[in-house]
Amino acid sequence: MDSMTREHMESDWSPYKEVKVFPLTKNYTFALACRLFMNIKDPNVVSKFADPFARIAPGFTSVPINVPGTPFNRAVEGGKVIRQELLNIIRQRKQEISEGKDANARDLLSRLLTEADDDGSVYYEMDVSNKIIGLLIASHDTTSTSITVIVNYLASLPHIYEKVYKEQMEIAKSKAPGELLNWDDIQKMKYSWNVACESMRLTPPAQGSFREAITDFTFAGFTIPKGWKTFWTVYTTHKNPKYFPDPEKFDPSRFEGNGPAPFTYVPFGGGPRMCPGKEYARLEILIFMHNLVTKFKLEKVDRDEKIIYNPSPVPSNGLLIRLQPLNQ
Repeated sequence: MDSMTREHMESDWSPYKEVKVFPLTKNYTFALACRLFMNIKDPNVVSKFADPFARIAPGFTSVPINVPGTPFNRAVEGGKVIRQELLNIIRQRKQEISEGKDANARDLLSRLLTEADDDGSVYYEMDVSNKIIGLLIASHDTTSTSITVIVNYLASLPHIYEKVYKEQMEIAKSKAPGELLNWDDIQKMKYSWNVACESMRLTPPAQGSFREAITDFTFAGFTIPKGWKTFWTVYTTHKNPKYFPDPEKFDPSRFEGNGPAPFTYVPFGGGPRMCPGKEYARLEILIFMHNLVTKFKLEKVDRDEKIIYNPSPVPSNGLLIRLQPLNQ
């Protein structure tokens, strides 16, 4: 992650005085997921996946009308393209494995094709394809949104940026030239993670999720029958003054010590169905923050840029940021 983030900063940020953050983070998180899960490094192959993937997320919460031109139809068609590309890669990888050309099998795709499930059965090609698609969606869309939201607050709140910069520079100074970050470094990024958490509290990357009532229950004077679908919302929970006093204020100290009470801070959900990619997201976010603030000072060009929801929060103009390179 660290080496790819450095490459990304060098190629897509450093040459420019101003950048649009959201499209860059979309490219970054997707390329990183392709590298980690499938060992795909060729940018042309990555772009083959990226374009149809961009059609999928808006289809998640759309009306399921499969007519050409609707968000649902575009998502379905995008899914077909991705599955076909994945099946081509899976079949090529299976051939490489059978010929002994993939002996190390370090990436997830090779492991899925060479190791059996818990019941001893081998995954079929479509099983592997579905698992990879699920991971690519989960590791790409909401993570890029989270990073964009965090950059927005860092560029808008200089006093917050300075504290993050100070913490990250302490870590950077402890490293030898060119030495990559390690797990111990991540554990030192406590204030940076508090800033990330507060960013996701105020602008959560996902708006909520559906659940099915497993028994009759009463809430706010309404009886919800067993079997009904319910939608729990992240946004209203995060803005509840009972749990977060002065809820519109950006205050990373809310996450010091034991942090918020259970089930009041839920950008990753909660309970047994909590997002299994939380630690992956934390790692990716913190490594990105480290590389960003140790290289640039940030200034938001349009301070009144609106946020639109599609379904994740997206800056209407991509979040244009002015960069001031720092002397390393």
